[in-house]
Amino acid sequence: MTTLDTIRSEIGADGRAGSSRRARLARLARRLPPGLALSWLILATVFLWAIAPALFTSYNPVEGVGGAQLKRPDALHLLGTDALGRDLYARIVYGAVHSLTGAFVAVGLGLIVGTTLGVIAGSVGRRLDDAIMRIVDVLLSIPPLLLSLSIIILLGFGTVNAAIAVGLTSVAGFARLARSEVVRVRRSDYVEAAFGSGGTFRAVLWRHVLPNSLTSVIAIAALHFGSAVLQISTLGFLGYGAPPPTPEWGLLIAEGRNYISTAWWLTTAPGFVVVLVVLAANRVSQSFGKVTS
Repeated sequence: MTTLDTIRSEIGADGRAGSSRRARLARLARRLPPGLALSWLILATVFLWAIAPALFTSYNPVEGVGGAQLKRPDALHLLGTDALGRDLYARIVYGAVHSLTGAFVAVGLGLIVGTTLGVIAGSVGRRLDDAIMRIVDVLLSIPPLLLSLSIIILLGFGTVNAAIAVGLTSVAGFARLARSEVVRVRRSDYVEAAFGSGGTFRAVLWRHVLPNSLTSVIAIAALHFGSAVLQISTLGFLGYGAPPPTPEWGLLIAEGRNYISTAWWLTTAPGFVVVLVVLAANRVSQSFGKVTS
């Protein structure tokens, strides 16, 4: 075969591989439900707001413009302005970093602490299991909002403290789910076989029990992300979150409630964003649940 034939064959192989990859991507896109694709798009947009807000708006979120107070949405201000002349769209975009960071901290805290307690209770058992589960039962008996308010009063106000409070309210749910999954996996045949073949408790727990019991916990973590955004926004609305003029979503809704009859966009726009993010996170978490089930 000549050099020219070799080049042609390589080009043809690359072309066939490229067309095969494009065909697989096209089939994957057709299988992806429109609602799930829209949910991923919403979450990706909000994450980009948090990472690089300057790419989406040129307005300063904390400095107002003279003579631009309470302007209706138009081409210059997409979502209008507030009572100080600050662009509402810019405040929502820059507020994504506060709400999403708080949600990540809350979910991470609940996931790590709750899963650790659940794994210890399910793997060790006996009196330690009973003690941990009784604490979990007490936490589950307290309404989450009341518990988070009690914690944040002890810690103090602020986005980080609000995130810690929300995270601690989810510890009990993660612990109970992790314990039930660990107990289920420990009773399986392959775990018994691993112990029978001479495996140590630590090795069997690390190689067999944890990988097969934490998939459901991770799926629930995605669901808790949406509820964490909602709870942190609720605390911000009540005045327990970030202080003004921080553009946090819950605080934006609280600041606009005094103008709801004359400037409806001040509460509608940030509230709509919170609803979209929560619904999108719930939809994505449902897809994770179907994959892990």
